[in-house]
Amino acid sequence: MEIDRADGRTPNQLRPLSCSRNILHRAHGSASWSQGDTKVLAAVYGPKAGTKKNENPEKACIEVIWKPKTGQIGKPEREFEMILKRTLQSICILTVNPNTTTSIIVQVVHDDGALLPCAINAACAALVDAGIPMKHLAVAICCCVAETGYVILDPTKLEEQKMKAFAYLVFPNSILSVLPEVSSPAKGEPVEHGIITSITHGAMSVDDYFLCLERGRAASAKLSDFLRRSLQSQFSGNSSKAG
Repeated sequence: MEIDRADGRTPNQLRPLSCSRNILHRAHGSASWSQGDTKVLAAVYGPKAGTKKNENPEKACIEVIWKPKTGQIGKPEREFEMILKRTLQSICILTVNPNTTTSIIVQVVHDDGALLPCAINAACAALVDAGIPMKHLAVAICCCVAETGYVILDPTKLEEQKMKAFAYLVFPNSILSVLPEVSSPAKGEPVEHGIITSITHGAMSVDDYFLCLERGRAASAKLSDFLRRSLQSQFSGNSSKAG
């Protein structure tokens, strides 16, 4: 079934990507990430001595602070903070700098759909910019399911509002090509076959979910390639774009 999207994209087509790093001079690491008109700025501060209350002092602590474009932070933003924190905790090597806290400030510049995946991608790039030890990179994608059952990737805000359900999926991507000194992932399932985070909203059947997973995994390869090229260009320039 052919799907008509307002911007002319195919169901599996991502919006144009853009990434810039080292854009905030007072932060230890920073990056902006855009997917179409959705843009997020991420800044990393730390590691700083000491951990937050109720955190394990034998490991590094990750703190996420979400800043909306306007207004006060609400329940959806608190949920985004928690998802982002858990995602980043799973990709950072927390035993390298025990009893420290690394803060990631996420500033929403513009929200035109797929905001959380965009924020995760920005935070990952900012962590690399800050030199935070990581097991691997991560890329995030949003997959939406319509009432008729078709799936679209990387929705705009208008498309999100029309969908019956959607999934936020975060996939791992080997960091070896970016930081050769990082040791290989632990034995077990190959990192490229795993999934780091999976959040669903709305009524979605098991078949719908697996279709989202299949489409999302295919798209993550494109995102991973863009992220790797963007990070590798750090030594020759500060930004990268892909149409």
